[in-house]
Amino acid sequence: MHTMSLAVRWGTLLVLLVVSGAVRAEVLWIEGEKPAKADVVRHPWWYDQVKRDQFSGRDFISHFSDQKPGEAEYRVAAPAAGQYDFWVRANPVQSKLSYQLNAGPWTPIDLKREQAGSVNVAADGKPDLRFIAWSKVGSVALKKGTNTFRFRMESANSHHGYLDCFVLANEPFQPQGTLKPAEIAEHFRRLAEENKGWFPFAPKQDRFEASAGFDLRGLNEEFAGQGGFIGVKGSRFIHTATGEPVRFWAVNGPPGDLDDPEALRRCARFMAKYGINLCRVHGGYYDESGNFRPERVQRALRVVEAMKAEGIYCHFSIYFPLWLRPKPGTPWLEGYDGKQHPFAAIYFNRDFQEQYRAWWKALLLTPHPKTGKRLVDEPAVMGLEMVNEDSYFFWTFAAANLPEPQLRIVETQFAEWLAKKYGSLDAALAAWKGARLPRDKPDQRRIAFRPLWNMFNEKTARDKDTARFLVESQREFYRQTYQFLRELGFKGVITASNWATASPEVFGPLEKLTYTVGDFIDRHGYLGCNHKGDSAAWSIRDGHTYSDRSIFRFEAEQPGKPKVFAHPAFDPSYNGKPSMISETTWCRPNRYRSEAPLFYAVYGALQGSDAVVHFSFDGPTWSVKPNFFMQPWTLMTPAMLGQFPAAALIYRKGLVAEGQTLVELDLKVDDLLDLKGTPLPQDAHLDELRLKDVPQGASLKPGSVIDPLVHLAGRTNVNFTASGGPAKIANLAPYIDRARQTVTSSTGELKLDYGRGVLWINAPAAQGIGGALAEAGPVNLGDVTIESKMPLGHVVAVSLDGRPLASSERMLLQVMSEEKASRFETEPAGQGVLRIKNIGQDPWMVRELQGTVRFKRADAGRLTVTPLDENGYPQTAAGTADEIRLRPTTMYYVIGR
Repeated sequence: MHTMSLAVRWGTLLVLLVVSGAVRAEVLWIEGEKPAKADVVRHPWWYDQVKRDQFSGRDFISHFSDQKPGEAEYRVAAPAAGQYDFWVRANPVQSKLSYQLNAGPWTPIDLKREQAGSVNVAADGKPDLRFIAWSKVGSVALKKGTNTFRFRMESANSHHGYLDCFVLANEPFQPQGTLKPAEIAEHFRRLAEENKGWFPFAPKQDRFEASAGFDLRGLNEEFAGQGGFIGVKGSRFIHTATGEPVRFWAVNGPPGDLDDPEALRRCARFMAKYGINLCRVHGGYYDESGNFRPERVQRALRVVEAMKAEGIYCHFSIYFPLWLRPKPGTPWLEGYDGKQHPFAAIYFNRDFQEQYRAWWKALLLTPHPKTGKRLVDEPAVMGLEMVNEDSYFFWTFAAANLPEPQLRIVETQFAEWLAKKYGSLDAALAAWKGARLPRDKPDQRRIAFRPLWNMFNEKTARDKDTARFLVESQREFYRQTYQFLRELGFKGVITASNWATASPEVFGPLEKLTYTVGDFIDRHGYLGCNHKGDSAAWSIRDGHTYSDRSIFRFEAEQPGKPKVFAHPAFDPSYNGKPSMISETTWCRPNRYRSEAPLFYAVYGALQGSDAVVHFSFDGPTWSVKPNFFMQPWTLMTPAMLGQFPAAALIYRKGLVAEGQTLVELDLKVDDLLDLKGTPLPQDAHLDELRLKDVPQGASLKPGSVIDPLVHLAGRTNVNFTASGGPAKIANLAPYIDRARQTVTSSTGELKLDYGRGVLWINAPAAQGIGGALAEAGPVNLGDVTIESKMPLGHVVAVSLDGRPLASSERMLLQVMSEEKASRFETEPAGQGVLRIKNIGQDPWMVRELQGTVRFKRADAGRLTVTPLDENGYPQTAAGTADEIRLRPTTMYYVIGR
């Protein structure tokens, strides 16, 4: 054991800020390696083998001992008494850290709370215990003069821990890795020099001042639920008390590390400012073994309370099979080994269903500790989702994924269904002409299932009966669950599930048919980028490969393949019910991610989509990697959430009009159950090789498909009926021009040139262009002209007062290019594939903005143009609207009188 006892040495950074009345602001930065005294054991040959340039001052204090916890003591001189925000930069992985202030009690630190800038610091890059991250401890009261802080490292794994530094601040503090506040400006200057043509993007914490050039909080109600529970009228969500329709521009969130009411309140206020009015709260209220976790319900109550105050509704998703790994001996899920997930078991296992219902009861019926109000009675709870990403019709429904006791249950239920239909199992087997499987045990009243691939390809009599059974079983679970939730007293809207199938053409419509017992139809859709590597499904790491991919050009995920005409924004209506896309994004690190927000907004509005829920709002700050590795879905980026202001206005306010109904498709239920499929699958994935199957007229021939580009032209309705009928298809020739590779909306307000990768928006209150702007050349729209040489960019003007741009008194001009993490580095890996050499770090970098925008109005020379900073606050006015030369680092401008 090595014990340290050092003289008092600590580093303090004092930042002075004069604010109205010379109020003094302080940021005290104390280095971990400079304690007044310490009792720690170092581990020099492994735990201390780290990248020292990732630590403040290139040093730290650490402890690694099986014998006892480590302790360190620091003396901090506070210039003034008062409340200070307290942050630590420490090891967050399987580590426990607590602190004592002066003579106060020892207090545990939640190292997951508002965690920021998590970095793998292992010298060999291995993803083990060696990580460092900022965590917000909370607020502490300091006395003027010397304050004593003690830290204790007491992890279950060898009491391990790092303490790099800690900060006490009485002004907003936003961590930036190892950078002290006075170092940030110089660091950003160097980054800009190292990345010619790019600028750092790291906004300060927003103070939500009234002077903001945009703040969409006013789009929301004073509080969520003010207009009553959310209900359904026709194909629209409505506020039931007022009858007013509502669209939801939404996110999956809030971040899981936000728990205390103040952090949640600040997060909700930020979300409202950027136009968000719904939060999908996606998580279980149990551990991997299914044991109920009451503290998670308490957090859910706090989340709803915070979101409600900012006019943001909550939509709860509580069950996903990947959240469970039932242990051996689990009475309600027999046969599992603690490693398998219970795919499809929720549909047939009645004991499991009872456990599942108990989770719903706990969530919905637990009273708020202060108000006593239950979520079941809360109008701010917009909806409930029964099941996330599970289905009989996805590849996970296979004998290999179900232990023997579970297979026996569902095989017995299938046998009972067959005996009821045919009178006996022998009669059923005879009707199938003797087709048998090794697991068929008619003497034991069990019949097995053929693999899904065989079912949708071979479509035998056995396959058709199997499909009917699976549809009835899955649909009955949804029907019973819907009834159960209503009997609990829930008055909002309820949806079944949202998953893809093994065959969009054959199984896709059957899946949707089971969803029609709910109030609306939900689905998921991600745009991948050929991302491959260890754990690539959820992380981005050095050594992984990927390909840049533009959906404006319908590029295939694998470079060099034919165009693929599919997109998660394509949104048919089913049975006249509202639609939601509850998880969707362009996955990182695709450079074309900036295409996403405006695409979802304009085509969501065109198709009359009712909710677009972006995945995932996983951090409350503009951070490159809020988790241990960069994950593929981070939403808090300049190219994604940074474009929300204009996108949210377009979508929520209907600044782009709904299109004409171009397809009315009545699908006969019996034909679907006979596996005849649909000519308009949800995920068509029609490539250029299948164009011969697209009818050129307004009628369908057997085996043909409806051109999926119809979704970019107008609305499509699919109905499940007993009788079916011929498809009603409008003449698509005026809208879809395959020769020129263009699609024009039936409203005339949108045009996509998928040959060049350019999107035009030309509506009365929203006009702009996105994509390959250099290829587009000068663009002449109704009220503006735009010219830019950006190879990838998006320039859009929207009305802030609801009036057309021709007469609006207040407008927002929003500009974006593309983003990357600072120090992100790749190398060619052949055939259009890139290999990641360095995943990068904070802050985000944005390619410099460039171009000229001119308003055509007669009074354009009298309209003032005010650039805004990254948070939307005014800078010095810069000219008039007759000619706006875009600044390299300015994303937003307000234009008005």
